[in-house]
Amino acid sequence: MSSVIKIYALFLGSALLMFGGGLQGLLLSVRGAEEGFSLLSLGLIGTGWSVGFVAGSICVPLIVRKVGHIRAFSVMAAIGTVTILLNLMMIHDWSWIVLRALSGFCFAGAAMIVESWLNEVADNKSRGTVFSIYVTINMAASTMGQIAMSMTGTAGYIPFVLGAISFICAVLPTALTSSPQPRPLASARLDVRLLYKTSPVAAIAAFSVGMANGSFGTLAPVYGYEQGLDASGIAFLFALAAILGAVAQIPFGRLSDRIDRRIVLIGLSGAAALIGALTVIINPSAGWMMYVLFALYGFCANPIYAVAVAHANDFAKDGEFAKIAGGMLLILGVGLAIGPAVASFIMGAFAPVGLFIVTAAFHGALAVTAFLRMRVRSAPVAANRAPFQPMGNDKQVTPESVALDPRADSEDIPPNDAETEEAERSDVQVSPV
Repeated sequence: MSSVIKIYALFLGSALLMFGGGLQGLLLSVRGAEEGFSLLSLGLIGTGWSVGFVAGSICVPLIVRKVGHIRAFSVMAAIGTVTILLNLMMIHDWSWIVLRALSGFCFAGAAMIVESWLNEVADNKSRGTVFSIYVTINMAASTMGQIAMSMTGTAGYIPFVLGAISFICAVLPTALTSSPQPRPLASARLDVRLLYKTSPVAAIAAFSVGMANGSFGTLAPVYGYEQGLDASGIAFLFALAAILGAVAQIPFGRLSDRIDRRIVLIGLSGAAALIGALTVIINPSAGWMMYVLFALYGFCANPIYAVAVAHANDFAKDGEFAKIAGGMLLILGVGLAIGPAVASFIMGAFAPVGLFIVTAAFHGALAVTAFLRMRVRSAPVAANRAPFQPMGNDKQVTPESVALDPRADSEDIPPNDAETEEAERSDVQVSPV
């Protein structure tokens, strides 16, 4: 029972993190547009988040090894809370770019620590169940955070304070725990060369998804605002795309278990490219057509990264999953950082709908690449492939997410050493004073 209580407390902490992250990400894009920020500045806000998130994924494990999980998590949550409040106090484009990078750094660290605890609680038999519940809760909480903006609006201080409350409350489940500290955080094991050698399609998919989804996640709210949607309409627009994207992972994932996963990638990326092209041609105003196009985009685009990870794992040797998935994270992060900046230039040069030129181009490139690779390399036998595993938002995947993934072997997870254990036990010792 204590283990059950502990794991649900961690789920609660993760849900609060994702709620605040979903609210903050959408809020800054819309409020920035309302404040008259340039398209380049709005794009760089998304770039700042991605750069900070990647930096946090690399640096936070070193911080945790020095001060322990609880102290590190408290610091990340506190700085994240201060950051979103500074967004309210310093409404300036370049200030928001720097603060967004700091927010991404803290969010990556806090998420990794929660995932580390979950990985410690879960054994080999339960890791699949724990991972699935964790992914479901994260997607639901992030979507609820976006929907919350429809009730708070973007004006005034309420949405910023709500996000700050969510971040600081996420610290409670870990701060109140009396359980031993988990193993050190999984450092990012990045082997891009091994990834490309194992699966060129997966490497290109990671970059294409980063470019397309990074641009869409940061600048699509700006497009909706320019087309006449209010805060409530933008919130529901994104919630619809996120929900359908999450639901689509199950049928497409199961389909990819039965046929060549590259066929699924061709279908999904080709459909996403077609939807992007239709959006450019139609350029819908606020109304039902925009909701339909965004829903179809989310349905097709969101499952691509999870299918690509599964495809790379099909060709990986024993013990290589963490290195390959880590390489995909690095390439994804590069795309997520570059995409919003590139899209902002195109939107400024043509029109706001130019955003979908970027998404259509990179999804189309992925579809062509996967088609050509099918002529070069045959698919592995379906019976020898690991089952598809749904994944959360690709902008929030960390090295600890990879370690928690049931496809990761125990040898992929770094062991504890005596010095680290001693340092981390100091977090739970009670002072006699």
